[in-house]
Formats: sequence, structure tokens, C-alpha cells
Amino acid sequence: MPDVSARIRTLWTTLSPKPGGKALFSWALGRMVPYTGSIRPRVLELRAGYARVEMRQRRAVRNHLESIHAIALANLAEVASGLAVIYGFPPATRGILVGFTIEYVKKARGTLVAECDCGVMDVSETMECEVEVVVRDTAGDVVVRARPRWRIGPVK
Repeated sequence: MPDVSARIRTLWTTLSPKPGGKALFSWALGRMVPYTGSIRPRVLELRAGYARVEMRQRRAVRNHLESIHAIALANLAEVASGLAVIYGFPPATRGILVGFTIEYVKKARGTLVAECDCGVMDVSETMECEVEVVVRDTAGDVVVRARPRWRIGPVK
């Protein structure tokens, strides 16, 4: 089993400082996690316990109301939480999403930014943790509040 967290850290630290590096990292993330790639997330900032991820409105993520589809919003929140949670994992540690609640506060239109600030977690023993993700539009209005729940711990 490859160490996903180490792969993500290496890619981010190598690519993000370079011109176009964040876009290239985001593309690579979409290749590693194809369903996540379907929303074309752009990782803006990433460190252990923190992620900021952008998604632009486009036809493929729109609903019949000309706003961004609820599941695309959930996908954005999930990827922000996943990156924040796993980025700081030591080797032989894994995480899996085991629960998810979401509140749709306002119609989501335009470019959105999801932010998850969960801090670095002690993953020496298997545990579940719930983190918060807030998604805002370009006006800074909250459009989504999500609470992904992760089971994390050492690989057995």
C-alpha cells in the first residue's frame, strides 16, 4: 500500500512553489482520486491540518437552477478535509471517511473556496475525528458548512 500522505506532501512541496505548480499538483490530485478530479479542484494552500481548495462554476458541476450542484459542493468539502487531515500523517497511517453532514446555507455560484483548519492530530492509535469545512463564495458569504468524520490511525 503506497503512503498517500507522503506522496501528497512530496508533490505539494515540489510543485507548489513553481510557476503553475499548484495547478499541476491539482491536476495530479485529480488523477490520483478520479472522482475528486471531476470537480477540478484547485489547491491554493496546504499544510498539516489545513487546506484551502477552490472550485470554479462550470457546466459540469451546475444543476438545473444555474447554481453549483449539492454533490459537487460535498465533493469540494470532502477533498479540503481529506487533504488537511492526511497531509501530516506519519508513515503507515491511513484515514477513511466514515461520516459526513452538510448544511447548504445559500445557493452556490461562481468561484468557491473551501477551507478546513483542523490542526495536526495524534494518530498513534485508531480514532474517529470530525472536522469542519466552510465553503465561501467570492463575496465571502458562507454557502456550505460541512462536518466530515474520519477514522484515522496506524495501518495494522
